[in-house]
Amino acid sequence: MKPVSFTPTSLSRRRFVLGTAGGLVAAAAGWPRFSAASTPAGDVLRGTQFDLSIGDMPVDFTGRARRAIAVNGLLPGPTLCWRQGDDVTIRVRNTLATQTSIHWHGIILPADMDGVPGLSFMGIAPGETFTYRFTVNQAGTYWYHSHSRFQEQVGLYGAIVVEPRGGERFPADREHVILLSDWTDTDPERIYATLKRQSDYYNFGKPTVGDFLRDTSAQGIGAALASRQMWNAMRMDPSDLADVSAYAYTYLMNGAPPAKNWTALFARGEKVRLRFINGASMTFFDVRIPGLTLRVVAHDGQDIEPVSVDEFRLGPAETCDVIVEPDDERAYAIFAQSMDRSGFACGTLAPRAGLRADAPAPDPRPLLSMMDMMGGMDHGAHAMDGMDMPGMDHSKMDHSRMNHAAMGHAMPAPVRVTHARAEYGPLVDMRVDTPRTNLDDPGIGLRGNGRRVLTYADLHSLTAPISADVDREIELHLTGHMSRYVWSFSGLKFSDAEPLRLRHGERVRIRLVNDTMMTHPIHLHGMWSELEDESGAFLARKHTVVVQPAQSVSYRVSADAVGRWAYHCHLLYHMEAGMFREVVVA
Repeated sequence: MKPVSFTPTSLSRRRFVLGTAGGLVAAAAGWPRFSAASTPAGDVLRGTQFDLSIGDMPVDFTGRARRAIAVNGLLPGPTLCWRQGDDVTIRVRNTLATQTSIHWHGIILPADMDGVPGLSFMGIAPGETFTYRFTVNQAGTYWYHSHSRFQEQVGLYGAIVVEPRGGERFPADREHVILLSDWTDTDPERIYATLKRQSDYYNFGKPTVGDFLRDTSAQGIGAALASRQMWNAMRMDPSDLADVSAYAYTYLMNGAPPAKNWTALFARGEKVRLRFINGASMTFFDVRIPGLTLRVVAHDGQDIEPVSVDEFRLGPAETCDVIVEPDDERAYAIFAQSMDRSGFACGTLAPRAGLRADAPAPDPRPLLSMMDMMGGMDHGAHAMDGMDMPGMDHSKMDHSRMNHAAMGHAMPAPVRVTHARAEYGPLVDMRVDTPRTNLDDPGIGLRGNGRRVLTYADLHSLTAPISADVDREIELHLTGHMSRYVWSFSGLKFSDAEPLRLRHGERVRIRLVNDTMMTHPIHLHGMWSELEDESGAFLARKHTVVVQPAQSVSYRVSADAVGRWAYHCHLLYHMEAGMFREVVVA
């Protein structure tokens, strides 16, 4: 495996709109062909024995000094390089005044090594050292992060790269790790309290009078009024794409804001592998490199049949490996815009240091459509009958005047679902009866943008599924109440829910139905989630599955790992607000 080079930062107090040019953190550069002697010590750790120290560190991304939680004095933490089949030992020392933890995201290991306080172990107390030991039975791109309250939000995360025992199926001349994240100068506890008081506090993209006039010009006065009437009747906002926006976030690429210009090097004619990791707490990133085709070769660490695209969406906790082949000796922008288009992370892929590629203009801010609210039903005169909104008077809405074609609706295949009793309680403000099941939709803001965008339908694993058949099916709904900022599975917060119990060795199909307006990345610890298409055919093995609004997604799980496991939305504040379940395999 080739050595990894890390570019040291320079200090500066100048404030940029896109982030401070300097900072007190090291920016990771990835896997260039540099000698080991040129790699700053500690940024990359290899072997089977590792010592990590978690502690406070001052940082400055925006011109204001703030406290971060770092690993070995780095943000992100050091990249851990393992080899498939090796037994690794990781000693983690806690120098904080509070409990901490590390979860090895996507790594299949024993439950007591998973790193979730209260489930798999008691956490790492101040001043103590906890030793993780496990065999690395897989290869690919993964990451690690804290599973203690909001520590992930303030810097406790890093990359993992596992070298295949037999070598890469898709070899490259050079590699770079690109870890995307969202930094905030605001105390995460304050952000969470703000969301509980006013869930749309950070949304500065709400429709204005100017937007209404543009809609009137494009759709006609009747359709524009009908659309406003519909959203007002539902007491919801079509611009509600992200709970936390760039108003509170600075988006980072390997610990560097856009103004810092993190740079990855290449030589003309090389195949360059870029290992993208979304380590953000709350942000979906849409990633592209204008001027280059992205050949996707792995997703969530697992090799897939290569597919060439211009752009891909990466949900929090997902990873995606692409190979690019720059044929010009010029700088290319590595551009990752947030789903709500309020900001972006950006770096440069360049033939030499010191070059900067201009970031493209962000796309227009998208709005949710009726498909995102109601799913795959017939959007006719009684369209709203397929969506249950507590307190909403459907009779006062003029469905016949809605211009559904102008809203860009597809007609995906619907599926009829059932709702648990808890979903009719005060903590659920929306229910979808006929969610769509198609996986060829790139998602809100990416539909029809003129670029070839990766979808889940494009993922085709190069390995056979673990679970060919299933013994039973479990349907879970992703539910919430926006104004109260309560999130849940099937209407029950974690504090009110019984564990989900699986028999050791059984094979289960989990069907997730998204009854909310938000896009949710759902992560099951300890076991693979084997994604299925609409017909039940196996697509790809994943550790994090993104479910769009009013969509139903299914995957198979082989309950082959005894223990207590976490199952949750990987939007950090959603998880803390209740979208979390314990899974017990016994």
